[in-house]
Amino acid sequence: MATEAAGIDRPLLVDDFLQHRRYQVQLADAAAADHTLVCLPTGLGKTTVSLLVTAERLHEAGGKALFLAPTKPLVQQHAEFYREALTVPDDEIVVFTGDVKPDDRAAVWNDARIVIATPQVVENDLVGNRISLSDVTHLTFDECHRATGDYAYVYIAERYHADAADPLVTGMSASPGGDTEEIETVCENLGLRNVEVMTEDDADVGEYTHDTDVSWEQVTLPDEVLAIRDALNEVITDRLETLKQLGVTNTTNPDLSQRDLNEMRGKLKKMMDNDQSDGYKGMSTHAEVMKLRRAVELVETQSVESVRRYFERQREAARSSGASKASQRMVADPKVRDAMRKAESFDGLHPKFSKARILLAETLGINEGERAILFTESRDTAEALVEFLSASFDVRKFVGQGDKEGSDGMSQTQQQETLDAFKDGAFEVLVSTSVAEEGLDVPEVDLVCFYEPVPTAIRSIQRKGRTGRQAEGKVVVLMAEDTRDEAFFWISRRREKKMESQLVELKEATDDIEESVGDDGQAGLDAFASGEGDTDSADTDDKSHAGDATADSDTAAAGDDPGLTDFAAEAREGDDESDGSAAAAEGSDADGSEADDLDGVVATAGVDEGVEIVVDQRELDSSIAKDLSTRDGLVTRLETLAVGDYVLSDRVAVERKSAADFVDSMLDADRSLFEQIGELSRAYARPVMIVEGANLYGQRDIDPNAIRGALASLAVDFDVSVLRTEGETDTAELLATIARREQETRDREISVHGEKTTKTRAEQQEYVVSAIADIGPVTARSLLEHFGTVEAVMTAREEDLLAVDGVGQVTAERIREVVGSEYE
Repeated sequence: MATEAAGIDRPLLVDDFLQHRRYQVQLADAAAADHTLVCLPTGLGKTTVSLLVTAERLHEAGGKALFLAPTKPLVQQHAEFYREALTVPDDEIVVFTGDVKPDDRAAVWNDARIVIATPQVVENDLVGNRISLSDVTHLTFDECHRATGDYAYVYIAERYHADAADPLVTGMSASPGGDTEEIETVCENLGLRNVEVMTEDDADVGEYTHDTDVSWEQVTLPDEVLAIRDALNEVITDRLETLKQLGVTNTTNPDLSQRDLNEMRGKLKKMMDNDQSDGYKGMSTHAEVMKLRRAVELVETQSVESVRRYFERQREAARSSGASKASQRMVADPKVRDAMRKAESFDGLHPKFSKARILLAETLGINEGERAILFTESRDTAEALVEFLSASFDVRKFVGQGDKEGSDGMSQTQQQETLDAFKDGAFEVLVSTSVAEEGLDVPEVDLVCFYEPVPTAIRSIQRKGRTGRQAEGKVVVLMAEDTRDEAFFWISRRREKKMESQLVELKEATDDIEESVGDDGQAGLDAFASGEGDTDSADTDDKSHAGDATADSDTAAAGDDPGLTDFAAEAREGDDESDGSAAAAEGSDADGSEADDLDGVVATAGVDEGVEIVVDQRELDSSIAKDLSTRDGLVTRLETLAVGDYVLSDRVAVERKSAADFVDSMLDADRSLFEQIGELSRAYARPVMIVEGANLYGQRDIDPNAIRGALASLAVDFDVSVLRTEGETDTAELLATIARREQETRDREISVHGEKTTKTRAEQQEYVVSAIADIGPVTARSLLEHFGTVEAVMTAREEDLLAVDGVGQVTAERIREVVGSEYE
């Protein structure tokens, strides 16, 4: 590919817009050849590398490109860069975030050539079958070190490798992980087989970087602040004594580590699982310790103002309905109240405030600097700092959008306007929370000040990357003496040195890593393509359990229903069905070209030919919907359901509850279990309740017989099938099995509204009678069997009603009162 000295000359690039940097071109060439992890220090143009690959792929392979970034400000920034750098029309480079309505996103996706999006939106639209990745020829994961656990990147990568006709993945990060194993995990999760690393020691890179001077400034807390901390620590000691008596800890030292607290929680959870009432009391005390430790951390490392706001939120929480005992007990404790009073009466400054002002004065005044960023963990502290520093400097805040912790956030528009103004020199100090750490194109600054040490190496490196890119920069970390700051400082320093050495080792070990992830990665890609990825594979016990549960529930069905052997074979045939392949599901031709007339709905052929499951939007918190969406022959669709969590046919809808949720809903007066099930059974002819997880009878302090009574009522009074599953994987297996049985074996259709479209006359009669005084379906059937018609039930005398089996004096009186009273 041809290059010029001044600029990069390639198809789809605006002439001379991009400065030619040899290391970027080398990285782009490597990334265009295979699925590649690109590691490059912050500020040296990772996005340019991805853009070069995107331009080549669109020119050579066609299709569309998808660029994923973890935050909305990042998405907006990348979209602006792509529109400036590429000759692709602006309206074909679209932003895809939660601000675009779900109903509009399918059409936006279909019309786009380049989509720049947050991963959660793409994940939801894939689960809901609103979009298809079949024609995406380049997928970029920005800040790809996030691709672990349940983060959306992992699911999207699996779907992409399985669904795309001609996939190519680029992962980008300045700090991919703490060790080789973590980096290999990221590569495996994203299907990356090639690793390209550039460090500041590389000759091609070094000329674009400058040294960054990092220093640590200690401050001493005043006696008034220490008094607030000590009062809170006394309460923590008291609570730890309670936990020590329960045998879950050996210490009452308030400076115990998070690891110690996690171990305590694990022991308390085991006590709860064994139905020990002390476990529940201990867990509440543990929650109180966590809240108190947060208050201590705020007063030590943030500001007295932030702890004042924290206490106010805790008071509000304790007054609210459904407040936890931990919150109520904490704010009522005399020593906590004393700490609150001390915080309210403190009118001095936290010493970090004064130190930050001195540093800014030195940088922007004495040294004639132009810009500085002050990072803090707390939004409350950010707002207090802006108010304090505004008397001396032109300063603005930069925080996230959510209203977390009760303070006002910033809209996406406000964030972008603030960044643009900072770049243009409209103000000199940006006070930011973590939202500006990752990847944002914040302009070169003369000072980066950490209001507190950051214990995570990745975040520390990201923050420091805001300086030293064009000229020598300075980084200062503020640290309160004899506080958690010091612990975080040493953790950060150790991890950061490890990360730096890891990047060097990573560069040296790329061949070994590529060999490791290359072999495993190819096997994983083959599994994705054949529909055998991890998400789709449940263990044998789960599968057999699901089959047994469903078969047992069918024993009372019609005599011509398939037997257990037939039913198991039927499920296996559904799993092996070749017609459920990715290409068929996406409605694509064999060559990967997009089918015509999608009409804004992707996977039309899949919906027609496969089994459909409608999923309530709120179920996206579990892994079940994602699991189902990866299965051959199944199509998931997202809706906001009025009743139930899953719709499997026109007559079957499912309410899913964990064991803990099941018990909680029994006790919830605002939204009771029986109210939910009543609505479900009125809307669907065959309602199903799935109770998920073990230890149903060990939840909370409730008599097991009360739980058994609730189960009996669901089955007998509401005619609901109650099924138990071991966990989310087992639940997904069961839902898939029922859906296939309903739609393939019984040839039933899906109904998302829940009307009983096939309601018999008898069912309608039962429905009318059961509505009288809430007597329920069982008594309604008894009344109809005795009197013969709805009219006869309505006109029956009280003594005649008492002759019906199951109708007592109270029920008879209620029926006559409802039927015979005048309407008011």
